[in-house]
Amino acid sequence: MSAQPRLIPKYAHTKGLTRLAYSTDGAHLITVGSNQVIRKFQVDSEDEPVTIEQHNDAITGVATSSEYFATCSEDASVSLFSMTSNEFITMPTRCTLPVRDIAFSPDGEWIAVASDETVVKLVNTSESTKMMKLQPHNKSIKHIAFHPSGSLISTSCSDGNIYIWSLSSESPELLKTLPNIIAALEPEEETSARVAWHPDGRAFAAATKMKEVVVVNRNDWERQVVFKNGHVGDITDVAWSPNGAYLATAGKDGKVLVWSTKDQAIVAKQEIKNVVSLAWHPKQNTLSFTTNLGQLFTWRDVVLESSPAPFGSRFHPAPLLHDDTPAPVRANGNANPLFHAEAEEDDDDEPMGDDNDLAAAANDDWIVDDDGAGYIPDLKEREARKRGPAQDDRVAKRRAIDKSVEFSGIHEPFQPGSTPWRGKRRYLALNMIGVVWTVDQDTHNTVTVEFFDKDAHRGYHFTDHFKYDKACLDDNGTLYANSSDDGQPSTVFFRPHETWANKADWSVQLPKGEDVTSIALSNSHIVACTSKGYVRVWSFTGVPVRMWRQKHMPVVTCATWGNYVMVLGNGAMNANGSAELTYTIENVRRDEAIQSQDVVALPPGGYLQSVFFSEEGNPCIYDSDGVVLVLLHWRTPGQAKWVPLLDTNMLPRRTEGRQESYWPVAVAQNKFHCIILKGGEKHPYFPRPLFSEFDFTVPIYEKVDPNPSSVQSLEEQHLRFSVLHALGEDAMSGNGTAAERMDLAKKEISIDKALLQLIQLACKDARGSKAIELVELLRREVSLDAAVKIALHHNQTAIAEKINQVKEQRLQ
Repeated sequence: MSAQPRLIPKYAHTKGLTRLAYSTDGAHLITVGSNQVIRKFQVDSEDEPVTIEQHNDAITGVATSSEYFATCSEDASVSLFSMTSNEFITMPTRCTLPVRDIAFSPDGEWIAVASDETVVKLVNTSESTKMMKLQPHNKSIKHIAFHPSGSLISTSCSDGNIYIWSLSSESPELLKTLPNIIAALEPEEETSARVAWHPDGRAFAAATKMKEVVVVNRNDWERQVVFKNGHVGDITDVAWSPNGAYLATAGKDGKVLVWSTKDQAIVAKQEIKNVVSLAWHPKQNTLSFTTNLGQLFTWRDVVLESSPAPFGSRFHPAPLLHDDTPAPVRANGNANPLFHAEAEEDDDDEPMGDDNDLAAAANDDWIVDDDGAGYIPDLKEREARKRGPAQDDRVAKRRAIDKSVEFSGIHEPFQPGSTPWRGKRRYLALNMIGVVWTVDQDTHNTVTVEFFDKDAHRGYHFTDHFKYDKACLDDNGTLYANSSDDGQPSTVFFRPHETWANKADWSVQLPKGEDVTSIALSNSHIVACTSKGYVRVWSFTGVPVRMWRQKHMPVVTCATWGNYVMVLGNGAMNANGSAELTYTIENVRRDEAIQSQDVVALPPGGYLQSVFFSEEGNPCIYDSDGVVLVLLHWRTPGQAKWVPLLDTNMLPRRTEGRQESYWPVAVAQNKFHCIILKGGEKHPYFPRPLFSEFDFTVPIYEKVDPNPSSVQSLEEQHLRFSVLHALGEDAMSGNGTAAERMDLAKKEISIDKALLQLIQLACKDARGSKAIELVELLRREVSLDAAVKIALHHNQTAIAEKINQVKEQRLQ
């Protein structure tokens, strides 16, 4: 064994678990780590790696195929990327617990997903309506590995058993359970329980609890040779060279060893601590590995030139004790009877099942859509997707607009809370109450309604022959609407959740030539805006209440809360050829306009992404710049103004360089609730992503000091609570309720608390003028007394006297 050169590390990740994999052509090396970052290195290049951020927690695995690479994470998700463009394609599946390992089938058509659940999922990469499950296991799964032929898959369970599954029939079949080979390990442990199939497919290797590697025969599952006397610490990874001539192992004893398969002798060695993942280059005499310190090492010329190469077209045979069968030539990656049979399925297979299945599902307390309905749209559809409502065209046009060029033209109608078609699915409504989604079944659609509070309401399915393309959801019911098609008129349909009356649902058809363009639902009224500029208002029982034609057309969208209806439309043309976006707020119960044809404050060249009423009943918008604004003083005619509550571009996660955007859901509890979109995504997709929430931060500075006692932070707090206090005052009718008065008092205390801290800083710096200016903003008499004490504490007697003068003036 010759002396090995000292290896120089690259620092790919921060401290924590790391994994790596080469692309199948060997052109790229992909690493992942606990810092939620994916790094894609170009082999034999000193260029900086491509950095991709997609996950919200530590990334635990990476796998590659000829077309894709995939990653998994403790955030319970799996992400699929294009190998050529690095673009995020989709989330093939999502688990309820952290995902620990993923693997592509040899033909690249399937991804196996192992997690802390007891079920392994196999998802088709091009049509995820095809999904298989390996179940049950006694405990969670730590590792998974496909046999080179693709007809078998092994799962390494944290109970210390290896399970071998056959994929040669329509349903996966448990073929063999192998105990007492691997150690029983916790899922997050660095010690390996991985099954490494030899490239010729006749055996696999696995690390044992004795710090050795045993080879197991594929034919009779009996133990064969042992790679031993190499490690004195637990083994962290095992990897065969591409042609099976060598086995690489890494251990907690700080050794990376390369063994000859033929005689189990160590032929090369490196002394490197903390190695946790190994990967052979598919076409070079190179071994790469990563450590739990985030380091990446590349070991070139691993074996001597005089020795057999670790790669090549001819396999070296697996080390079997009684080797009476020849090693096969390199297998065809597509040789998989199950996958070929699956591929011949009828293309008309419906993702959600037939109507009877849906009816049965409606009897469940909880709607589960993880049984083969799948999440990856057809790749050809992904390339040529052209379908969708007017919102699709609006989004497509705006994607092509360079940010340096202003948006021009009219604002197209859209339905807040809905998404375009993707594959055969789309969301019709998604808010804090629940979600409504639809699946295109060619001749009809199937609609699913799911509630987050399952104790309050029960989810349901129904067969939709009207093909509704708009929906609204609240605590009282669900509102649907469709566009006219093939001579069928546009229809509005309302279905209450619960009622004492029979046949409480109702529908109404619009006159020929008039289409519903947007709908809204409050706790007292139902609203629809139409292509003819009409605003139609009904009661909950379907009685027409109001109807008028909007002055500014075409109507863009609408929102409602209580008795108030907000309608947005296209106004006058600007000098650059774009239309102003205007709004009107009507009290339909009193039949009076509160705000009439005022302008929506959009950024220069920007457009509206969503409009909604907050939980407290204040109109809010989310614009194309990622800013949340609220309409202040909107109940007073002529006094309304748009006030920014949050600029998402200034969130710490964005300033740290994360490439993500935010899909608005609601404004509630003084927070912005949204869905985080990564990888260039513009809309949420299935499975339904988790909601995130962000506190309001009025964007008065480019970057607010995170220290809550800093001047910047205190000034932001004062302004933010002043805005919230003004909104609360506007909402109070008369003296207000006790709860409303208590909430206003708390906001006043918050305002004065921020001001008093600013006054203290001003007194400390002897800035008398600023201190007095701040004192004049105080709202409570007790706060004035506190300001005097602060001034005297800092020996600012002149300031204390001025404060007393302010107090006396207020008492007069």
